[in-house]
Amino acid sequence: MDDVVRAIADPVRREILVMLRGGRLTAGQIAGRFEISRPAVSRHLRVLRESGLVRDELVGRERLYEIDPAELTHLAAWLAQFVQPRGWEHRFDALETEVHRTRRERRATGTPDEKKENTA
Repeated sequence: MDDVVRAIADPVRREILVMLRGGRLTAGQIAGRFEISRPAVSRHLRVLRESGLVRDELVGRERLYEIDPAELTHLAAWLAQFVQPRGWEHRFDALETEVHRTRRERRATGTPDEKKENTA
């Protein structure tokens, strides 16, 4: 996870990830959107690749890059422990708990309509 955090610490690499969210791009397409040199973009892509955030595929003479969400998923799961539900989120969680409890109780005892049908 440390490699992922180091990789996304750079704003250029974060922007590359946002670009790749829309689909695969060549290194040239990525470099064309920045005012930095192509070798600098290549170094950023290497860092992203080595951290596991992107993968590349050689297609003909072009190298296509795409996002690999697995490492971001691990990071998001770790960060989620620090997010506390607030306001409405907390109330919706409580409502969901109550709905599940009520359904469980109804299944265990049967609903009043089911009892009427069974006695008729």
